[in-house]
Amino acid sequence: MITDHDRSGYIGASDTDKVIGNWRTKTWEKWWMQKLGINRDHFENEFTKAGTNWEHRILDSLNLPNLEKDKQIIIEDLRLRVNLDGNTPFRIIEVKTYQWEKGWKKTPTKYINQVEVQMFASNIHESEIAAYGLEPADYQNYLRDFDPRRLQEIPVIYDSKWIETVYLPRLRILADCLKRGVFPRV
Repeated sequence: MITDHDRSGYIGASDTDKVIGNWRTKTWEKWWMQKLGINRDHFENEFTKAGTNWEHRILDSLNLPNLEKDKQIIIEDLRLRVNLDGNTPFRIIEVKTYQWEKGWKKTPTKYINQVEVQMFASNIHESEIAAYGLEPADYQNYLRDFDPRRLQEIPVIYDSKWIETVYLPRLRILADCLKRGVFPRV
């Protein structure tokens, strides 16, 4: 559960789509200005708020021994700051919520990539996305009964080749630019 919303100075696992995406867009520039500390915008809506408020209950429902919540890992030279929703010594659990009536058809690639970066940073190479479907009332009442029928556990397989050949080369460029407080040359 994120309590500090300052996203400047570091790149997070949830930023992976920006790291590997198109660096020539207005959206990317706005994101980079947030990383540089120029833009302090914070985005929140009923969906993100509900996800945050349901997160620990979803993790608790898994009944995992030695479960740690809200661990943060920092790799200073890469300016990488990764927040794990939940983990055991051998497994990472990334919690996602979605609208139950719309269904969870396919796991978005950006979520898989986020978990790949979490596995890299933590050196824990077993992971899953715990996707929980929220009903309309769940967005206002975070104390409603937990329904195990609405929980899906989706394994994510570690891809070291993707980390080494796609993610890290771009992250290293951005880390250098972040340390120097500049925009990358594209």
